[in-house]
Amino acid sequence: MIKKEELLDARQVEIDKEIENIKLKVEEIKKIKERVDQADFEKQKALEKVAGLSAEDAKDMLLKTVEANYEEDFLVRMQKLEQSANERLDRRAKDILATAIQRLASSTASEMMTTIVNIPSDEIKGKISGKEGRNIRAFERASGVELVVDDTPGSIIISSFDPVRRQVARVALENLILDGRIQPAKIEEVVEKAKEEINKIIKQKGEEAVYECGIFNFDPRIIAIIGRLYFRTSYGQNVLQHSIEMTHIAGMIAEELGADVAIAKAGALVHDIGKALDHEVQGTHIEIGMRILQKFGADPRVVTAMKSHHEDYPYETIEAVIVQTADAISGGRPGARRDSVENYLKRLAELEALVNSFEGIERTYALQAGREIRVFVTPEKVGDAEARDMARNIAQKIEQELKYPGEIKVTMIRETRVIEYAR
Repeated sequence: MIKKEELLDARQVEIDKEIENIKLKVEEIKKIKERVDQADFEKQKALEKVAGLSAEDAKDMLLKTVEANYEEDFLVRMQKLEQSANERLDRRAKDILATAIQRLASSTASEMMTTIVNIPSDEIKGKISGKEGRNIRAFERASGVELVVDDTPGSIIISSFDPVRRQVARVALENLILDGRIQPAKIEEVVEKAKEEINKIIKQKGEEAVYECGIFNFDPRIIAIIGRLYFRTSYGQNVLQHSIEMTHIAGMIAEELGADVAIAKAGALVHDIGKALDHEVQGTHIEIGMRILQKFGADPRVVTAMKSHHEDYPYETIEAVIVQTADAISGGRPGARRDSVENYLKRLAELEALVNSFEGIERTYALQAGREIRVFVTPEKVGDAEARDMARNIAQKIEQELKYPGEIKVTMIRETRVIEYAR
């Protein structure tokens, strides 16, 4: 044990000596490093003094020299990369659009301005006409359409530029024929019932549209307005069918681009909802549609997606671009639209709107392809003499503000009706 302790003491002494040696070497290394750093610093100062430049100035000068020498190479390479990227993006965009168009190919039916009602026998034409044509006049006054009872066997033609009025008149006329009692009072009753039936059809069409498109978070009032598009046309294209077609296309494109599919589809379905309202409402169909959606609590993202489809508002989201693209695809297909039909309908709508701007007018109907305008005034507000003056004023305003071929006949109708009940 004593020998081991002596051995350990000897080793401890050696270790202490080694530690001291290491400390001395560390101090020497520090001093050497300081001398080297000082030498580098003095060398740099000497170089700066000789060159007349600081280190930062020399660095900037070197970078500028390299940039100037190789600027053309950089630009050429960047142009090649940009061109290559644009080509790839164009090919990708064309592939997406071609795929969307190929997956949805729907037929296009031209909208007509007349509806044919089949009748069981030509004897019914006499009942429909009535004595001196009073039944026809009552039917046209109540429904706002024009009945064409000619020599064509087994049919009567309903003519109107407004498809909703045509459908109401068709349903009413078919019910009158089934009932057999055709007289002015019965005609007005049947027309009112037909309007209620058409409203049910509108609601049904709206529900079918949202179900087909897979959209289930709309307010029921929005769905009812969507259903009205079933009876509206745009450039000869059924607006509801156009909106449904757009919805499917927008959904496909949104899936390819990684956008919000639900928002893109909802924005496409309601993009033309403003066209469902009557033309008396002021503002473009986009502004009307925005007010409708905001009033009934639609998602603000849907409003943002639909309001830019005619580029009236800037694109704020990718869904807005998708809706505009889907609109262009659906409307740009061969045979989908006819400009002349839309201009014709617009002229008739403007004619009715202009006449309705006069005070005291109850109803206004454009007939005979716009060659005649029938105006029903409120008898309590407009007298016989005032009606004559109003007809003259309406004719003058039409001459001043509208462009039309030929002439337009203004027919002013004022009647007083007294109703009492015997109890």
